[in-house]
Amino acid sequence: MAEYLASIFGTEKDKVNCSFYFKIGACRHGDRCSRLHNKPTFSQTIVLLNLYRNPQNTAQSADGSHCHVSDVEVQEHYDDFFEEVFTEMEQKYGEVEEMNICDNLGDHLVGNVYVKFRREEDAERALVELNNRWFNGQAIHAELSPVTDFRESCCRQYEMGECTRGGFCNFMHLKPISSALRRQLYGRGRNRATGPKAPSPKRFSDRQRPNDRDRRRRSRSPRHRYGRF
Repeated sequence: MAEYLASIFGTEKDKVNCSFYFKIGACRHGDRCSRLHNKPTFSQTIVLLNLYRNPQNTAQSADGSHCHVSDVEVQEHYDDFFEEVFTEMEQKYGEVEEMNICDNLGDHLVGNVYVKFRREEDAERALVELNNRWFNGQAIHAELSPVTDFRESCCRQYEMGECTRGGFCNFMHLKPISSALRRQLYGRGRNRATGPKAPSPKRFSDRQRPNDRDRRRRSRSPRHRYGRF
């Protein structure tokens, strides 16, 4: 019996533990789910909840109407965000094995940033510190995630351009970065900070809230118009 229970743990046959939370680290039912969400006490992976905002979903003009944002602008915006977060994680906390960002629309997945560190100790330190930090004036909410193999959590149909559920799919729609940025961040000879650390990206902050000057600067920023924090 014990062997059988172990074999179905985290699968759809498991009537006690939530298979979606086990595979994806998120569940659309949240705390109302009828099955258990076994949150890890240690993991290589942390998730920064709802940190990324796709400008195609959020861009608005002054009168509240939707602004058109081209695919090229979206990719540049995304690559810039990805590089900034990836660099901050490596410079402050440790080697990043993999980082993925969800482009889903469901509340439990939208904008989630999953960072898998090489060492669990680095993930734990990042978790503690990031929950006391801010990104462009908004508090960062970080959790340990059970996800370590993203092949099990991503939507295969999305990768082939065939997902019929769209942004509300319950599996991860992992937005790809450009080939050039991938080579830069994950290449064999990628640079790591070995001496004094480079200045932190400007959108990360240890202070609680932006001052008035920051608010005015962001209100004039094209990135703010496109839905960045």
